[in-house]
Order: sequence, then C-alpha cells, then structure tokens
Amino acid sequence: MSDKNVEQQINIKFCVKIVKSASETLALLTVAYGEIAMKKSSVFDWHRRFKGWREDVQDDPRSGQPKMQRTDANVNRVRTLERLARRLGVRVIAEELNMNREPVRQTVKEDLGMRKFSAKMVPRILTHDQKQRRLHILSDLLRNAEMSDRVITGDETWYFQYDPETKRQSMQWKTQNSPRAKKSRLSRSQVKTKLVCFFDHKGIVHYEFTAQGQTVNYQCYLEVLTRLWESVRRKDPD
Repeated sequence: MSDKNVEQQINIKFCVKIVKSASETLALLTVAYGEIAMKKSSVFDWHRRFKGWREDVQDDPRSGQPKMQRTDANVNRVRTLERLARRLGVRVIAEELNMNREPVRQTVKEDLGMRKFSAKMVPRILTHDQKQRRLHILSDLLRNAEMSDRVITGDETWYFQYDPETKRQSMQWKTQNSPRAKKSRLSRSQVKTKLVCFFDHKGIVHYEFTAQGQTVNYQCYLEVLTRLWESVRRKDPD
C-alpha cells in the first residue's frame, strides 16, 4: 500500500472524528488529491470501519492463502468482531479476518447460530425515566388491585351494513392447474352505525348503538354515560 493511501486513510479517520459524512469525506479527498484520490467504494468502506469500530489506519497483512479452517480460534475471532460491530456483512468480516467468505458465513450461521434481522419498528423508544415511571404506575395499580372490580372501561367501533370480504379471507387451497376463484369488487356499505360498549372485569355492563345520522359529540356521550349510570345502578343497587 502506498504512503498516499495511508495518508488518505488518516484523513478519512479525521473526517469521521469531526462528524463528516462519507459523501463529504469523498468530496474533500477529491479536492485535496485530485486524480490520485481513493475510489468512492474504498472511501465509503474505510469511513464505515472508522465510524463503527476500527482505529488502525493500516491495511491488515494478507500474506499467503486466506485461512479457511473453522477452528475454535477462528470462531472466537468472528464472535469478537461481530460483538464489536453487529452490522458488518460477511464480506467485510472475511476481509478483516483474512478468511474466505464461505467459512465465515458458515461460522456465523452454524457455529454462532446468528441471523441478520431488521430493526423492529415501534411507535417510540422509551427513555430510562419513562420506563421507571411506568414501573411505578404498574406497582401502584397492583397495590390497589382490590379496586379493579369497580373499574368500568369502554370502547367504540363502527358497524357497517355489510363489509366486503378481504383478499386474505378469500384465499383457498388450489393446485397449480386449477382455476382461480373470482369475485366482484365491492366497497364498504355507506350505511353504518356506531357501537358503544362498556365492560368491567366480569364482562359487558352496558352497550348501545347510536341512531342513524346521530352526531357523536360531547352531548351524545353525556347521554350515553347517563344511561350507563342507570344500568349500573339497576345491576348493583348498593
């Protein structure tokens, strides 16, 4: 490797330290070194290494044939590198450890039992304080569990005169040569009503359907809650 490459790799590491993106780093190297600037793929590769885990700016020695044995020592080397940077691909791991791709792939999947999975999408990631707050709230609820039989909660949903069958509901087993079933395209009914339901730990306490054309506002809910209260009083006079 030439001194110019080492010099550019040092500069890439510096750009990572000052939080420059890979594209910005490539642009700076192109301005500084012109025609002898490193290729885009090499700049992006080194940028990813320095950003993730690497400190050494020198290329790893690559004398002789790549090591191919799936020995305990090589398994431990792969395990250590995976723990340092879990997003590395098989190709990068093989290059860093001077091994062939296939032994690395087999080591990762068979010896270490690892698979790559995408990050799970969640509404939001709770902070430590938010988790602690939820823990305290749940602890308070458990301490007051004797009052749970007096809690009434409610929900609501729209009921349509008819609901078209979904594509998944229409699925059926067929052979490769048998014809596919057909169905006409339908839309949801325009005639609908809202179901309001209240329940406690034993089951449904009160439910009712809103009248067709009823405007669901605070006055409507006030009337619903009044009827709920009367229903609860009839079932539990005390």
